[in-house]
Amino acid sequence: MTDALTRIYVDADACPVKDEVYKVAERHHLPVTVVAGGFIRVPQHPRIERVAAGSGMDAADDWIAERIKPGDIVITADIPLASRCVKAGATAIAPNGKPFTEESIGMTLAVRNLMTDLRSTGEITGGPRAFSPRDRSTFLSALDSAIRRIARRRTDQS
Repeated sequence: MTDALTRIYVDADACPVKDEVYKVAERHHLPVTVVAGGFIRVPQHPRIERVAAGSGMDAADDWIAERIKPGDIVITADIPLASRCVKAGATAIAPNGKPFTEESIGMTLAVRNLMTDLRSTGEITGGPRAFSPRDRSTFLSALDSAIRRIARRRTDQS
């Protein structure tokens, strides 16, 4: 069991691993906040909270970034949101299991900005590869590892 101070935030719009988050959170007795621009269906469970952040540009991202704290986990494919969360001391994991770290976020953000600039000039850059069962498995492993690492860190600090 992990300290209840850890909360998992899910940037839920287009997140393919919400069900996996619920299962892992239940196993570790962690609360989950599912944040979307509008209404989104979530399981009825006392540790799962649903937030409709509003339809404004980046409303869900801003909602999460304003509340995330060290020891929390955010699940997002949004690189600028991941950057904000990492800077706040939280753990950020992409739905494919890729962790966003202090060491990698700068380069990841730079590549994202470059690709955005290329697309805006009409350059065809392709999109992300299709989400695969291997991505789902990698994500489950990454989330479980992050939870255990945070729990160990809290135990060591006590």
